[in-house]
Amino acid sequence: MKRIILKLSGEALAGAKHVGFDEATVTVVARQVKQLIDNGTQVGIVIGGGNFWRGRTSETIDRTKADQIGMLATVMNCIYVSEIFRSVGMMTQILTPFECGSFTKLFSKDRVNKYFTKGIVCFFAGGTGHPYFSTDTATVLRAVEIEADGILLAKAIDGVYDKDPKTNPDAVKYDEISIQEVIDKKLAVVDLTASIMSMENKMPMYVFALNEENSIVNAITGAFSGTKVIV
Repeated sequence: MKRIILKLSGEALAGAKHVGFDEATVTVVARQVKQLIDNGTQVGIVIGGGNFWRGRTSETIDRTKADQIGMLATVMNCIYVSEIFRSVGMMTQILTPFECGSFTKLFSKDRVNKYFTKGIVCFFAGGTGHPYFSTDTATVLRAVEIEADGILLAKAIDGVYDKDPKTNPDAVKYDEISIQEVIDKKLAVVDLTASIMSMENKMPMYVFALNEENSIVNAITGAFSGTKVIV
């Protein structure tokens, strides 16, 4: 794969604290991505905002406003992670679907292509820019728009299982599964909107555990041990 989107959960970047940032965890991610960049892979990154805000758990705040707070949480995450990436020797740019003053650049495919040709890691913050759409949907949308070869989904779990392995010790992990099966069996790899968009645009996904050693590099180099979601 020459061009990929890496989706990171905000909680994963918070480490054991589950909120805020864990710099050691982010630095490990940064060093792996640098290996990809050094080998010529073009990398776009989407980060969730769950380490700061989960608007859907609020019963008081209007859903649109809650989702807007979540969008800004992803911007904060991207600014932080971008700086850690720079500290290990990469060039980065943060793009959003709405104006953020001098904090970010406005997203466009032409701008992304220009950055990629210069070896710049592109962070896609702010989700889709609209409420009611998750960062899962934003990830697939950006992957389709920039014509990525695939999506790497770095999660707390090491792949896709037929049932929740936390509560079912007999759960079986899939080495490969179709996105149609994911939808039919309600396996929730990504949300339904993202799943359908992935299926319609034939965008494969690779699901693996972020905390496994060299997991991001392995997903690209062939030592992948997670689940490939085919279309």
